[in-house]
Amino acid sequence: MSQKTNIIYDSHAYCIPNLNGYGGFEDISEFRKHLQLAGGIMGHSLPAWRKSDRKTDNNYKMVYPKPNWSFESLKNVELNLKGHGRFEWKEKGEDYIKQILPPTISGMEYSAENLIAEMDYAGVNNVLLHRTPYLGIGNEFISSCVKQFPDRISALAHIPEWLISTNQDKCISNLHEAITKMNLSGLQFLPLFMNLYNKSEDWDSEKYIPFWNFVRDLKVPVFFTLGPRSKNTISNYFEELKVLARWTQKYPEVTTVLTHGFNWRMFRDGNNINLPKKIFEILPIQNPNFYIQLVLSVTLGAKWEYPMNQFRPCLDNIINQIGINNLLWGSDHPFETLHYTYRQCINQIRNYRDILGEDGVANILGLNMQTLMNSTTD
Repeated sequence: MSQKTNIIYDSHAYCIPNLNGYGGFEDISEFRKHLQLAGGIMGHSLPAWRKSDRKTDNNYKMVYPKPNWSFESLKNVELNLKGHGRFEWKEKGEDYIKQILPPTISGMEYSAENLIAEMDYAGVNNVLLHRTPYLGIGNEFISSCVKQFPDRISALAHIPEWLISTNQDKCISNLHEAITKMNLSGLQFLPLFMNLYNKSEDWDSEKYIPFWNFVRDLKVPVFFTLGPRSKNTISNYFEELKVLARWTQKYPEVTTVLTHGFNWRMFRDGNNINLPKKIFEILPIQNPNFYIQLVLSVTLGAKWEYPMNQFRPCLDNIINQIGINNLLWGSDHPFETLHYTYRQCINQIRNYRDILGEDGVANILGLNMQTLMNSTTD
């Protein structure tokens, strides 16, 4: 086997602080709201079940039917995180359970030691830790994971998006500290969470320019997690992609990554994913500093079993539009183990070698990510 194929760099993984703690929030109830909303709406897990008879039903939820992305969608229930990755609650005298984290996460936290053990078993050389508010907003825990295994683990900083426009100096200071003193390697930006705090403006608007200028001057990559910010429609999704395209026009020199890839579930039709041509017309695919992740098992694994041959025509289309060199493999570990094993996530990409070629497999599984990280570190 060539040296190329031995380089496995997971561009999308997590370590998780104890979810029964504060998660970096000053008020633990605010953190609980994020956990309940994510647990009620996120689509990569299986339906909840009734504890008394283990009956599953898509209507067993911690949020009201047809919820909006809003704290107002939360039902007035007490969320219990007793262990084994389960979110539990009681409603009308019945106990319900939803498996949000893998059952092996017994203590509702996932340490750097756990991650390294899984990496060693699966043959993963390096990972980049991602961020999301429902897994905590503090940078301290993530920094400690990096410092434990600096040759294996890198991580992104997170600044609460809803604070940037009104408390910009502090946000800039916190980001500077995260990059220069806490050994973090880039920024994760999730504009969807702005809406939870009544911030509906475009994140490339004038009031955000000082923050983004500072990010540019830091010379670190920015990983954007995008979705429709109001109603879950294709047109609203396109609007967010347009904001990203405008942003990259303002900051073409910044390494930019669209996390997860596209909104795969939005475009899934039976056993096919039909990506509209407009996506490729909107996105800055000609910019060599623009990358797209392929995070597949966690987003599609609940519907499509390994090795996910249904994705082949879509992948072929993506390669024809974008090429190989700006695609990054990511697992979403440990969440992907709700559906696939860590090894299967890697082998899924290898099984597409007839589309990608051996060099393409090596590039997507590690070389492209290694190049990205080396260039931004330098």
